[in-house]
Amino acid sequence: MTDIEADRRPLKSRQKPVFQKIAALLVKWDASPNGISVVGMICGIGAGVTLWGTAQTHGIGQRVLWIAAALLVQARLVCNLLDGMVAIGSGKQSKVGELYNELPDRVSDSFTIIGLGFAAGGNVELGYLAALMAMMTACVRSVGKAAGAGADFAGPMAKQQRMFVTTLCALACGVSVWVQNHQAATWALWIILVGSAVTVVRRIWRVARKLKMA
Repeated sequence: MTDIEADRRPLKSRQKPVFQKIAALLVKWDASPNGISVVGMICGIGAGVTLWGTAQTHGIGQRVLWIAAALLVQARLVCNLLDGMVAIGSGKQSKVGELYNELPDRVSDSFTIIGLGFAAGGNVELGYLAALMAMMTACVRSVGKAAGAGADFAGPMAKQQRMFVTTLCALACGVSVWVQNHQAATWALWIILVGSAVTVVRRIWRVARKLKMA
């Protein structure tokens, strides 16, 4: 994980006692921050596979897969939260930690969003486009950081928002067949795609403004 506080995504959930206690326990157990990042990536991949599976089954099995996908998406986000907390709490920040902080996220985003495209009521082409645009938001942030403007986590469709939309869609489809039959997955992908495109443009503008002022 990166050891530069300014480059951490601002999250209010870090201040919640439950997550602080879990992080402290993981530090006590000498857990690896990079290992937590990998577990988060596995959850993200699992979410994508589970979403794909919703189009391969029907009935109660399909509902279970939708709910499981929502839980896996949230488990991935919890891992993304804890890896940094554990890295700082244990003093295990390292240079290679930046790779574990970024690359697993890109894999998770791609599998999850593309999986939503293959899900029941989804759209495959739209899934690929939404995943590509989500990747672009991270690309602009990385380029801005490398150029000296710092890491920009501005939305409106940053990682947390993308995963919120995905989770909400999965839960809604798991609870109501009516929602699923009205292509909720396709609508969710449109929201992610358009929101991510706006985020890319906004981040480019913010980075350019910071560099001009430097």
